[in-house]
Amino acid sequence: MMGLPCGDGDSADRRQDEVLMGHDAIPLVVGVAGGTGAGKTTISQAILDDVGRDRIAYIQHDAYYRDLGHLTMAKRREQNMDHPNALETELLLEHLALLKRGEVVRVPVYDFAAYRRTEQTTLVEPRPVILVEGILVLATPELRDELDVKVYVDADADIRLIRRLQRDILERGRDLQTVIAQYLDTVRPMHLQFVEPSKRYADVIIPEGGRNRVALEMICARLRASLGDG
Repeated sequence: MMGLPCGDGDSADRRQDEVLMGHDAIPLVVGVAGGTGAGKTTISQAILDDVGRDRIAYIQHDAYYRDLGHLTMAKRREQNMDHPNALETELLLEHLALLKRGEVVRVPVYDFAAYRRTEQTTLVEPRPVILVEGILVLATPELRDELDVKVYVDADADIRLIRRLQRDILERGRDLQTVIAQYLDTVRPMHLQFVEPSKRYADVIIPEGGRNRVALEMICARLRASLGDG
């Protein structure tokens, strides 16, 4: 079996030994990063399906966007949602610590059309593997330090833009001109400043996003091995 390289050489191997020791072992934490529309969610969902949703605590960094309810709608639309400061990563770090201790967490549910957190939360239970997905997962040092396996999903800029248009219009209630303006004003500059440079911290880079079956199978095989699968 081909193993995943790890940044410190053997941290994932140590986690594998801990997972195999029993219920109280520290979970293996996997981060999936990459530019907007690169295929991070496709990769994450494929991992969940292959390894088993009952064995993975799945958290999206997007859920931790800060609530902008104190601003007018016009001001909300002007905010740079692609800068690390737009996310309450400190709350995510608290949740990771709780999951590692075997405690349940309530992840926020974000309304992207209103730029606000809803009153609902998503219950996430502790599992042997924690999967964290988001464009800035590798760009934030404190979060990056919590990851045992760091994955960067890569895709061409034109493909990512098309996917971003489709997602924001169909799923997040934005109009075409707003999405294009946001892409030019913040998405692309922040990608070049934060996301693209974070690629150098990755243990594994997956070109062609979710279509790269070889890389995906390698990652899933390593995670299954960490869980003691034959």
